[in-house]
Amino acid sequence: MSVETDTGRLKNEADEPGWEVDPDDEWGVAVITTVGRQLKLRREAAGMRAADFGTVVGYGEDMVYKIEGGKRIPRQEYLDRADEVLDAGGLLSAAWEDVKKVRYPKKVRELGKLEAKAVEIALYECHIIPGLLQTREHARAVIGAAQPPYSPDDVERMVAARLARQSVFERSPAPALSFVLEEGPLRRPIGGTMVWREQLERLLEVGRLHNVVLQLMPMHCDTHSGLDGRIELLKFPDGTAVGRSDGAFNSRPIADPRHLRILELRYGTIRAQALSPGESLAFIEQLLGET
Repeated sequence: MSVETDTGRLKNEADEPGWEVDPDDEWGVAVITTVGRQLKLRREAAGMRAADFGTVVGYGEDMVYKIEGGKRIPRQEYLDRADEVLDAGGLLSAAWEDVKKVRYPKKVRELGKLEAKAVEIALYECHIIPGLLQTREHARAVIGAAQPPYSPDDVERMVAARLARQSVFERSPAPALSFVLEEGPLRRPIGGTMVWREQLERLLEVGRLHNVVLQLMPMHCDTHSGLDGRIELLKFPDGTAVGRSDGAFNSRPIADPRHLRILELRYGTIRAQALSPGESLAFIEQLLGET
């Protein structure tokens, strides 16, 4: 099995940008440091120098030292090749289950954990289509448009993280999901016509699920209580909840029942002003037919 680049060079940071460990991510640092230490101990026990090991697995010596020192996140192919070369019996390959989780930014992981536990998710989004509803190509176009631009590798990591959150649609029992989207973002052909069409088709697919209520806020509604920005509410099996709003409480996550009631009031008002679920799906179908 070869992990060399197309030109036969040993891989270095130019080939794999963006896989650094976030120093503020304590759990991520702990995972990558532990895996790196295991790689180093097994390499040394096999009597291999870092340069020789790197040659065999297809990576430069500097990259080997950074991975072993917990400064770089190893890819799955690196762990698989190391497992084979060091005769680790699958233990190094198995580390990928932990490593792959810390590839994603800390905030995304924390949000994904909350969404995975929630029995109710309610979300109003005013400027974009929510990440939970984005297709792969739509997400890639949105993330890739950031300035300053992310590296191509960082874009792919963030796209993967966004799509991983969509496992919420596969949960059983299914959570109750409610979305209110603005008409404007649905009319913006992000990524080109084909990507735009696929995104609209995805909205129709999700909007028809039995546990999903999807509503559209039409542009002719000149004012409503969501103009300050996104509102998100998550409710959990034990009766607790957490919420966040761009326009209230400094955008911080809140759990105080008094503050949650304010967000629930705003979200309820927005839903009342939006098109009904049936009208919303019909509108999206019409928009799709116009593309």
